[in-house]
Amino acid sequence: SVRGTEFLDLLKERASTRNMDNLTIGPTLTVTSEHIQEHTSKLLKIPGAKLLFGGEPVPGSENVPKKYGCMQPTAVFVPLDQILDEKNFDLVTTEIFGPFQVVTFFNDAEEDRVTTLFNQLSHHLTAAVVSNDPVFLNRILGNTVNGTTYAGLRARTTGAPQNHWFGAGGDPRAAGIGSPEAIKTTWSGHREIVYDQGPIDENEVFEQS
Repeated sequence: SVRGTEFLDLLKERASTRNMDNLTIGPTLTVTSEHIQEHTSKLLKIPGAKLLFGGEPVPGSENVPKKYGCMQPTAVFVPLDQILDEKNFDLVTTEIFGPFQVVTFFNDAEEDRVTTLFNQLSHHLTAAVVSNDPVFLNRILGNTVNGTTYAGLRARTTGAPQNHWFGAGGDPRAAGIGSPEAIKTTWSGHREIVYDQGPIDENEVFEQS
């Protein structure tokens, strides 16, 4: 199994393969590099927070217009206690539409606190639970509320627009952002769970996407 620092090393290694030459990273249209850097700086002021990797513009992106962003994949670690602190919660859970993520760790005794965190989020469109433990999967799935949820060994939320109609319960009407139909179906549609249980070939070579 992969734990702790080994997981972070793998995450960093994977992120480092993204570059503009192979088009696995590029400009972001709705958030600037400056905004992502400012957000990162605010997070790093939280006690115990630290930059895991990234935090800088992509090398060679100098010609990208300033109204767009072009940041290296960036991850910031924030302790679970600090995420759940009311004064930090909104900042830590702000969604950034770019190559940015917040990482934390928890143990078995803190599982209820993690599900509480999930359910306090303001949006519940898609989520993922990555684990090879079916009991753990069912417990998390049964104690959280989300629309389309990916569960299993390769629960990739970024596949959402490719794998289902981008709306609650697979209903295409829910993709009409802000429309009465979207509001109604988003909050009354059934939950959809997409499982990917494997097995995974140990010799499989993953293509960068």
